[in-house]
Amino acid sequence: MDNVGIVVDDLEATIDFFRELGLELEGRATIEGEWAGRVTGLGDQCVEIAMMCTPDGHSRLELSRFLTPPVVADHRNTPVNALGYLRVMFTVDDIDETLEKLRKRGAQLVGEVVRYKGAYRLCYIRGPEGLLIGLAQELS
Repeated sequence: MDNVGIVVDDLEATIDFFRELGLELEGRATIEGEWAGRVTGLGDQCVEIAMMCTPDGHSRLELSRFLTPPVVADHRNTPVNALGYLRVMFTVDDIDETLEKLRKRGAQLVGEVVRYKGAYRLCYIRGPEGLLIGLAQELS
């Protein structure tokens, strides 16, 4: 897999949020023109993107803010049992410390932090713009 794409309204705040999770900004660009619209099926488009890379260098998030055409749907408040793409989950060293840092950036816990078979501590949060994000701490 090359990357996961997330469409956002506030690109700067979302970059800062994922930096707090340990991702690094790999690069930014404006993608526009007829060729890009042929790929997405949107016709003439203009979108600002930021590519974020996980600390291990194996995974990336492509954050996109569409300038044209305008966004037409909003899935951010979809419950966790909705069909389709749902969330991104990150492995963290300390789930409590991570939650404390992310709450300062507006993150809200969806349910509660739970233990799974003595192997993981897990939770879902709503991040910037209501994005659903999972956190997993492996227990030793």
